[in-house]
Amino acid sequence: MKSKISGWRYLWTSVDIRRKLLFTLGFLALYRVAANVPVPGVDFTALEAFRSSGAGGSILGFLDLLSGGTVSQFSLLSMGVYPYITAQIILQLLTPIIPALQQRMEDDPREGQKWMEKWTYILAVPMAMLSAIGQVNIFNSFATQRGLAQIVPFGFSGDLILPSLTVLFAMTGGTMFAIWLGELISEYGMRKQGLSLIIFAGIVVSLPSNLARMMSDEQNRWLLLALTVIVLVLTIYAVVVVQQGQRNVPVMYPGRRMGNRMSMPVKGSLPLKVNMAGMIPLIFASAILQFPAIVSSYFVTSPTAWIANFAQGTQNTFDGTGGTYWLIYFIMVVVFTFFYTDVLFAQQNYGENLKRMGAQIPGVSRGAPTQRYLTKVQRRITLPGALFLGLVAVLPYLMQFIMPISSQGSGLLLVSSAGLLIVVGVVRDVFQNIDAELKLHGYQDSILVK
Repeated sequence: MKSKISGWRYLWTSVDIRRKLLFTLGFLALYRVAANVPVPGVDFTALEAFRSSGAGGSILGFLDLLSGGTVSQFSLLSMGVYPYITAQIILQLLTPIIPALQQRMEDDPREGQKWMEKWTYILAVPMAMLSAIGQVNIFNSFATQRGLAQIVPFGFSGDLILPSLTVLFAMTGGTMFAIWLGELISEYGMRKQGLSLIIFAGIVVSLPSNLARMMSDEQNRWLLLALTVIVLVLTIYAVVVVQQGQRNVPVMYPGRRMGNRMSMPVKGSLPLKVNMAGMIPLIFASAILQFPAIVSSYFVTSPTAWIANFAQGTQNTFDGTGGTYWLIYFIMVVVFTFFYTDVLFAQQNYGENLKRMGAQIPGVSRGAPTQRYLTKVQRRITLPGALFLGLVAVLPYLMQFIMPISSQGSGLLLVSSAGLLIVVGVVRDVFQNIDAELKLHGYQDSILVK
C-alpha cells in the first residue's frame, strides 16, 4: 500500500526554516507591540470622544482596517509602510517617462535596482511627513466639525512649532521603523515577504474584534455568521482564480547545437498573468482618494464663504460614504490597473529578450513586432483582471444593497475587501515561499510503501 507524505512535515524539524519562522514571528510581534505606542501630545479624552462620535466616515474606517486599528489609536505606526509603497510606485511610474532613468535601468539592471531602492528610502521620508501632516489635519478637521476638541494641537506658528515638529518626526520615525522591520523579515525571515507581512499583520489583527462585534448582534448573529462563511469562501475562491489566471503564449526556442547538427526547435510558452499589477492599484487608488479630503481639511475653516463651502463639499464627497466616492474609486482602480500593468510590461521588454535568445512567437516577427503583439495580448487579458479589482474595491458598498442585514460594508468580510485581497495574496506568496524553501533543503514529497 502506497501513501504520499508531504514534505511540509519537516517544516519545524528543519533548523534553518524553523529559525526563519521564529525570526518572522518575533519581528511581527515587535511590530504589534510598537503599534500600541501613541503619538506624543495626543489628547486621549478628545480621541475617545472622536471615536465614539463616529466622525470621519468610512475613510477612517478603511484606513483602520488596513492598519490594524493604529489610525484610530493615533499610534506611531498609524501610517504603516504605505509611504514607502507609494514612493516605490512613483519611481516605477517615472522610470519609463524620464529617459535618463530608463537608460540607467537598461544599461545595468542590478545597479539600477540598487539605485531604485536607495531613492525609494529617500523619497519615503517626505512622503511619510506629508502623510503625517495630512492625517493630523484630517482628524482635527473632522473633530472640529463635530464640535469636539482637537486630537493633537498642531501648527507651525507660535508655541505649536516644537510640539508639531515632535509629532511629525515621531510619526515619520514610526514609519521608517516599520520599513526597517519589514527589511529584517525579508533578510532573516521569510525571504522578500517582509513588507507584505507587515501589512498582513495590520489587517488580520482586526479579525477577532470584528467577529466579536458581529456576534454581539443577538438577533442575527447566526445568520450573519453563515453569510460570512459563504461570502468569504466565494470571495477567496474568486480572488485565487483571478490571481492565478494566466494565458500561455506559444514560443519557439532555438534548438541546441549537437556536433555538426542543430536539434529541432523547442516548443515553449510565455505565461502572461491576468492580474499582473497585484494589489498595487487598490493601495495607490485609495491613497490618491485621500488627498482631496486631506487638502480640503486645510480650508474648511476659511473666512471666505465659498472656499469653506467648496472644501466642506469636497470633504463630504470623499469621506467614503457616498456613491460618488465609490464610483470614482472603481474607475481609478480599473484605469490604474491598465496603466501600471503597461508600465511593468514595458519594463520587462519581452520582445528584445526573446530576440536575444533567438526565440520567436509563431507568425510574429522578432523584436518590436513581438513586443507590440504581447502588449496587445496583455491588455486584452488585463481587462477582466482590472474589472475584478474594481469590483473588489467597491464590494463593501455593494454589500450594503445586496445584504442590508450587514450594518457595515465590510461586516460580512470581517475585513475590507481590499484587505481580503491583500491577505489572500500574502498567504499564497508565503505558502509558495515556504514550499520553495523545503524543496531547496531537499524536503520533497515522498511515497511511503506499507
